[in-house]
Amino acid sequence: MQKCFCVAACFVGMLVFNLGVASDEQPFIVLASTTSTENSGLFDYILPEFTRDSGIQVRVVAVGTGQAIRLASSGDADVLLVHHRPSEDAFVAEGLGVRRYPVMHNDFVLVGPATDPASVIGETDILQAMQAIARSEALFASRGDDSGTHKKELSLWAEAGVAPAADSGTWYRETGSGMGATLNTAVAMGAYVLSDRATWASFGNKGELEIVLEGDARLFNPYGVILVNPKRFAHVRASQGQAFIDWLVSPRGQALIAAYAIDDAPVFFPDTMVDE
Repeated sequence: MQKCFCVAACFVGMLVFNLGVASDEQPFIVLASTTSTENSGLFDYILPEFTRDSGIQVRVVAVGTGQAIRLASSGDADVLLVHHRPSEDAFVAEGLGVRRYPVMHNDFVLVGPATDPASVIGETDILQAMQAIARSEALFASRGDDSGTHKKELSLWAEAGVAPAADSGTWYRETGSGMGATLNTAVAMGAYVLSDRATWASFGNKGELEIVLEGDARLFNPYGVILVNPKRFAHVRASQGQAFIDWLVSPRGQALIAAYAIDDAPVFFPDTMVDE
């Protein structure tokens, strides 16, 4: 596992390096963001519009939230767009980021096999559902990758009074992978899994899985965008990065976020009120 992590970290580092030294014929920024925003198709929809409006390209490094924050904390990105509010606030408080702007939100959903071995269909309380899964020892696929989704999952287990790590490798399976790969694993095993709604909506290999619980307020999933602090990293493309942020929270950017849909269903909901 250690060797695999090192290889993955080296690969991401090489990718960021290559993005950073590419031709400067057109202005660009490096955006560290999450697999959920990338996998959902949102970036393919909105980023070309930003480039048309501004002339600035956006080069995305899509990883888990934890890895995205580590990249930004090393100065390997100009802008950070992730979905774990405590980590975002800590990033700004440590002086690594200038200011957090709320961009949009969606929610998490609990997905599971139609056979529902833990009998959670019809349940409306996510904590009760997590307890039922643990009690029945029904298979559960965890991302296990320090992403925003993984952090949310761990917080739900903690609130439910369950410590699933003790059962890792039995009913609790940690993939160490992104959302798409983890969903594929869950489909193959017939396991429950926590997913952001956007990735689930765009996921093409649903197999026998379906949404078994949604709508609990605890599953709210906000996204924030932060300019990496140029006072900490002089090479940060601050003017271009701030231009992207301003566009993203502007009526133009927010309208595009609201318009993006999969199968005629909205995927993200814009947060037009900016925190003071």
